Amino acid sequence: MTGPRPLRVLLADDHHLVRVGFRIILEVEEDIEVVGEAADGERAVGMAAALRPDVVLMDVEMPGMDGLEATRRITATAGTADADGSPSGPAVLILTTFDREDYLFTALQAGASGFLLKNGTPEELVHAVRIVARGDALLAPELTRKVIAAFARPGAAVTADPAAAGALDRLTPREYEVLVLMAGGATNAEIAQRLHLGETTVKTHVSRVLAKLGLRDRVQAVVYAYERGVVQPGAAAGSAR
Repeated sequence: MTGPRPLRVLLADDHHLVRVGFRIILEVEEDIEVVGEAADGERAVGMAAALRPDVVLMDVEMPGMDGLEATRRITATAGTADADGSPSGPAVLILTTFDREDYLFTALQAGASGFLLKNGTPEELVHAVRIVARGDALLAPELTRKVIAAFARPGAAVTADPAAAGALDRLTPREYEVLVLMAGGATNAEIAQRLHLGETTVKTHVSRVLAKLGLRDRVQAVVYAYERGVVQPGAAAGSAR
């Protein structure tokens, strides 16, 4: 009997040596397979459509089409999460040498599922690939803090349109609690502990929240929660509506 198929990864980086390094790190793992390499954003978009990888490792600064535009095009065709909470198309993991907020927020708006600096460890890279591939715990705590800080700045506005309000009304009280906790960067395990639920139950709630709000993953859920005023910067996680 065969085991589960390996996670399929596409590498997009204009530096050949970087791609070689990523391939070596990832292919040591029995559950990960590198299915292709692209040296620019346009080729990454085409290969993502042709190869249908689970994860695209995307550099930001590349010749021609950059990684942010390539991310936008790849995720635009992916749709929302599947019933089990996993992405319905390739999840994009941004890797860059630049710790810049403009890259971070543009990547999130483009639909990226994660954002890592290239000075991380091989173990962190492998872990991130597995995380984004299953659509779970996509937002690192430090990334959450930057998102919260952005909405806490003077003049930061929240969106309050009728369609958004209607979508929120479709959430059950429990699903709303889960959204609030996700917005604070809580993992499924932390949500389960906080709400005294099993992790499987929490995963079901997360999937339903994403489906009802038309969101791709937890990253979008966090941004959505702050844009819609579900939670306010500085408020305690778990606040009632």
